[in-house]
Amino acid sequence: MEKDIEQLSNNQQSRKIRVAFFADILTKDFDGAIKTMYQLINRIPSDKFEYMFFCGVPPTHSFYHKIVKVPAVTIPVNASYKISLPSLAKIKLQNTLSEFNPDVIHISTPSLLGFWGLKYAKENCIPVLSIYHTHYISYVPYYFKWVPCLIKPFENLAIKLSRKFYNKCNIVYVPTSVIIQELVGYGIDEKLLKQWHRGLDLNTFNPEGADKNYIRNITGNDKPCLLYASRIVWEKNIETLFEIYDEIIAQGIDVNFIVAGSGVAEPDARRRMPKAHFLGYLSHDELGKLYASTDIFVFPSISESYGNVVAEATACGCIPVIARGGGSQALVKDGETGFLCEPNNAKDYVSKIKLLLNNSDLQQKMQDEARKYVELFRWENLTNEYFNDIAMLAQ
Repeated sequence: MEKDIEQLSNNQQSRKIRVAFFADILTKDFDGAIKTMYQLINRIPSDKFEYMFFCGVPPTHSFYHKIVKVPAVTIPVNASYKISLPSLAKIKLQNTLSEFNPDVIHISTPSLLGFWGLKYAKENCIPVLSIYHTHYISYVPYYFKWVPCLIKPFENLAIKLSRKFYNKCNIVYVPTSVIIQELVGYGIDEKLLKQWHRGLDLNTFNPEGADKNYIRNITGNDKPCLLYASRIVWEKNIETLFEIYDEIIAQGIDVNFIVAGSGVAEPDARRRMPKAHFLGYLSHDELGKLYASTDIFVFPSISESYGNVVAEATACGCIPVIARGGGSQALVKDGETGFLCEPNNAKDYVSKIKLLLNNSDLQQKMQDEARKYVELFRWENLTNEYFNDIAMLAQ
């Protein structure tokens, strides 16, 4: 990578490649999409690239790069998110961008800020790279479940906006082949879509972090542990998680149910799963230890574009039992590294969970296979590819 970028920089008379990066939220570890962004941000070769970040919610930690704050408001249907309103600072943003003179624009999502950045890029003939972080189309049924008559119109609107946005980008990174085919079906040009897996920090996520005393302090016992780790929001198909919990209780399966994460559905989750252990938000290091110290990862979401948590759990030896739906399903070799289940069928999940609990040889075989599989997801290779593509667009 260094050689490629060095040659491009020489061609540009040694000037650094300038990248304007648009993202509504830059709070570290806020969700899977932002964790991915920071894998790139933390690896920016500062001798070859200069980045400027435009965001509605800036980072709260020390941040090396220049930040331009955009006015933002809370999203009515999801209080944990804010959306940027670039039209309220149009002149400031235009002047800042003109002065910065970016070679490439990176846009994280097709939000109001994303569309504003895209419009600026097209008007000024600047190439655009985007990463398909969030499968918003699949969120619609959860946000409008109380008014089902609106689901189809809003799904159609989401598809139309996605098509309008991504077809104007130069490169769109998509995490799995499953999601690529969905996007092509929506009318997005396949030539613009490039499969780009999300990576793993295998120094953090590995089986060596297992600590039974840590789990014993949480549960007070040595029973097998089922883990859900993600935001606790309705679009993660939380209703099915509740039903899995109910089925576990009804069948008298003697396990601990552990939930890590927070979100708008957390009060309902605590009420619906009274015997579960809720841990709230955990850091990366804490999550690595938790995954490695538990046995089975239960994840019913069908709205993921990727599903970082599935890859993280797999790398730590916590065997995934997840939905056959969304991008996450591409991360599990069914019957080899974990199990795929009918998305809303709690009994199917529980039958797979019982298979694992009753067969230690199968558990070990899946864990061994998973170790070989996750080696493909090292961040170093993926970030090299990203910076090479940014340099290529800058030519």
